[in-house]
This record gives sequence, C-alpha cells and structure tokens, in this order.
Amino acid sequence: MLELKFVRNNPDIVGRALINRNMGTELIDSLLEYDAAWRDCITEGDSLKHKRNVVTREIAQFKKENKDALSKINEMQGINDRIKEIDDKIRDYKSKINEIMLSIPNIPSDMTPIGKDENDNPVVRVVGEPREFTFTPKPHWEIGEALDILDFERGTKIAGQGFTVYKGMGAKLERALINFMLDVHADQGYLEVLPPVLINEKAMTGTGQLPKFKDDMYVCSADGYYLAPTAEVPVTNLFMDEYVENLPVLLTAYTACFRREAGKHGQDTRGIIRQHQFNKVELVKFVKPETSYEELEKLTLDAEEILKLLKIPYRVISLCTGDIGFSAARTYDIEVWVPAQKKYREISSCSNFENFQARRANIRFRTPEGPQFVHTLNGSGLAVGRTVVAILENYQREDGSVEIPEVLRPYMRGAEEISKV
Repeated sequence: MLELKFVRNNPDIVGRALINRNMGTELIDSLLEYDAAWRDCITEGDSLKHKRNVVTREIAQFKKENKDALSKINEMQGINDRIKEIDDKIRDYKSKINEIMLSIPNIPSDMTPIGKDENDNPVVRVVGEPREFTFTPKPHWEIGEALDILDFERGTKIAGQGFTVYKGMGAKLERALINFMLDVHADQGYLEVLPPVLINEKAMTGTGQLPKFKDDMYVCSADGYYLAPTAEVPVTNLFMDEYVENLPVLLTAYTACFRREAGKHGQDTRGIIRQHQFNKVELVKFVKPETSYEELEKLTLDAEEILKLLKIPYRVISLCTGDIGFSAARTYDIEVWVPAQKKYREISSCSNFENFQARRANIRFRTPEGPQFVHTLNGSGLAVGRTVVAILENYQREDGSVEIPEVLRPYMRGAEEISKV
C-alpha cells in the first residue's frame, strides 16, 4: 500500500504510474475527493469539540451562579448531535479511503521499463543454448502419458480440469525437485520454513492478493480461510505486525499452491503448465531499503542457479510497467526453454515490492531515527511442475525415455532415466 500523504502530495506521479500500468486515474480522483472531505470533517469536528468544551464550562458557571442554563444545555445537545454526525462521516470517508488505497497498485521503479504488455519486456540475458534435436520433440503431456507418469484422466475424474495425478517416477521426480531446490537454497543462506496453506483474510490483504485478486482464489467460506495461491503469502506474513531484527532475513518454503485461473482464456488447457493445484518452492527476503535492489539481483541469481544446475536453457526478462504485478515495483521473469512449443515460458517471477507489502502488513525494523518499513522481495525458486515440463521436454530421447539430470539422481536413488515399465 502506498502512503496516503504521498498520494495526496504527488497525485501526478501516482496518476502517471497508473497510466503506465494501463489503468485510468479514476481511483486517484475519487481518493482525493474523499480525502478532502475527510480532512474537512476532522477540522469541523475538532472545532465543535473545542466549542463543546467552552459550553461545558459555561454551563458549569451558570449552575454555580444559579442561573438558568437551559439554553446552554440545548446548545450542548445540538453540538453533540452534530459531532456524532461528523464522526459518522469521518468513519465512512476513512473506510472509503482505505478501500481505495488497498486497490491502488505499487508505483513501478524508475528502472522498470515503460511498456504496454509482455511484448515490451526486454531480454536481460540468455543462458544456455536450446538443444538441437535429431527428431521432432514431443510435448510433455505426450511424454508423461506414454511413460505412465502423468495421469490427466484420473486427475480430472477425482477433481476436475486443471488437476493431475503424478505416478511412479513422475511422483518421484516432483518430490526430488522439491528437495533439491530446498537444499540448494539452504546452501545459499535461506532458512527453510513450512507454513500453513490455509490463510486468513488479513494475511491475504497484507501481501496484496486481496481485495484485487479475490476471484482468482479458492476460499473456505464457512471458516473465512483462503487456500494459498503462493508461499509468498504465508511466509511474508510471518512477520505481520512485528519488528524484524537482524536484517536481512532470507526464507525459503515449499507449499502446494491453489489458483482458480488455470487454463483461462483457453491457454495451456493441456499438460501441467497451468494447474489449479501445483507445487512451488519460494524465496522471500526482508531487507533494508537501501539494499533491496542489490538483494533483488541476488535473489534472481539464486533462482537461476536451479536451472543452471539442471543444465536447462533459460532467459531472464525485465517486466515492463504494463505487465508487472500489482504489488511489485520491479520484476524479473525467468523463462525456461520449452522445445515442443519452441519458445520460452515463465518458470519464476522475482520481485522487489519495496515497502508496499510491509506497509499493508505492518512489518517494520528499528533505526536510530525511528521505525521504518522493511522492503520485501520474493521469487519462485522454482515452480516445480513447470520444472518437470522443462526436464521432460529438454531431456527426452527419441526412444521415448527421459534422461534424469545428473544433479537429481542422488534424490532418485541413483536412477539415470525414466522409461516405460
């Protein structure tokens, strides 16, 4: 969340940021209108309360002198009635202001390129050369079904579209990747945590999922819980309403993730690139403001290390203002090469939110000058299902088997390939 004072004093900056995000400025216009009315009410309320104090003293003096105080008592009643009206308006305006403030996205960093959509995202670096196949590479869903390690039909039967059953070596590969990723990130200095995946509304609001993305999430309406769309939510909110000591704090977590938008708009309706339920390993950092962009570069490299060790080609792009997420000030996407599609696909987003999430979740640290909000960062390290996609397609062989990357073999009891049993 932005600071109300900043928006009030810099409407042009905030408005320009919204326009660069392909939004209108109606939110700012409404906010400034409510803010002005709210401050006018506060001024009037303070004046009335001062007047009430004066009349209270006058009534006491009248009674002390045995004078008729009825007119002053009536005046006091009128003042009290008006104060109640003003207080009600103040609460109403404050509620409207807070609602709008929660709906205003973060201001993109000056380093974020200006652009309309994903077509305007510049490539930062390309790592590794796509493999040249001597045969036509198959898509991962065909490989998975042929090897009997991905069961789409039974996933649909027990849950619906957008759910998959991993079987045999497919399940082992998924589990191996989770453990491998967590081990790598632990060696990089991240502390592993295992948080809940049922999240309350306050935590969802703290990281920016609510109110904007409510329709994209699964909710347990009887209890008011949401299923975690990403480990970012529970891990960031570990420090909600707290002071963080000994910055920076680096955390990594594995969770199942749940999103309603799988396969929306007819995209990726086959395979496991978009699923309602999927596994992900997350990286989260709490840092001082002056180091947050240096820490973003490190976090991105930490996520990239997984693909380097797996020896899978990828590239890093910088998201433009029209494609960056709601809460982010700057984002790098890591995109892995998918041979059957002949293109790169997102496997991680690494973002600096500056103090946007910390202000919403009230996460601070102490300085000699007083409390400050921390800067929060996170990134996927990595999306596990999409890493399975990358392995199946990049390591496939002409005979239908799949070579297991060397670094994963210790996690799979020394197995070197996945082949038809």
